[in-house]
Amino acid sequence: MTGPGPAPRQPDVPAARLLLTLATAGAIAGLLIVVVFQRTQPTIQAYKAEQLRLAVFEVLGGPDRFDTLYVVGATLERQVPAGGSPESHEQVYAGYAGDRFVGYAISAGQPGFQDMVRLIFGYDPARGTIIGMKVLESKETPGLGDKIEKDSSFVAQFGNVTAPLVGIKSRDATGDPHEVDMITGATISSKTVINTINGALARLGPLLAARMAGVP
Repeated sequence: MTGPGPAPRQPDVPAARLLLTLATAGAIAGLLIVVVFQRTQPTIQAYKAEQLRLAVFEVLGGPDRFDTLYVVGATLERQVPAGGSPESHEQVYAGYAGDRFVGYAISAGQPGFQDMVRLIFGYDPARGTIIGMKVLESKETPGLGDKIEKDSSFVAQFGNVTAPLVGIKSRDATGDPHEVDMITGATISSKTVINTINGALARLGPLLAARMAGVP
């Protein structure tokens, strides 16, 4: 009795055919990614815009409305220059309670321990005080660095603190209005928040003061 014969040999596939198959699959996958991106991008942008709008109201203590201003050179303008786009200019948001000016909401960011930390804060230039702060984007270490947005006691400190801010490990009884208690185990992330606010005010402070004084 004889056993089964050798299995038939599969024909060799030409290398050119393999490359063509891979190239076709890659092109289709790339096309699908582009299509999905184009279809979802408007929804993503609309969501981010809504989250920013809500954050402006939050850090300014719930004003009735706010106006968007654009940083154009050394001035704040209500319109971008002809031929420009809003996305190409830094934006500042002026909040109002009725006709009374409440303060500015300013969005800024700096590298943190893991990645960029983006936040928005409210600022009253008349008193030189921070009104509120909210982290918009952060990839800081869960359980440590992410406390800059999840630790309510840390966030609450920015409800009425005077700029420029000074980060300390433990506030004493003097109650210095410039001091902010940093989070134990998340010193770098805490400093990032403080430095971001100080840096934004150092850069935009003269523009805000000029607008408050009525200087064009």
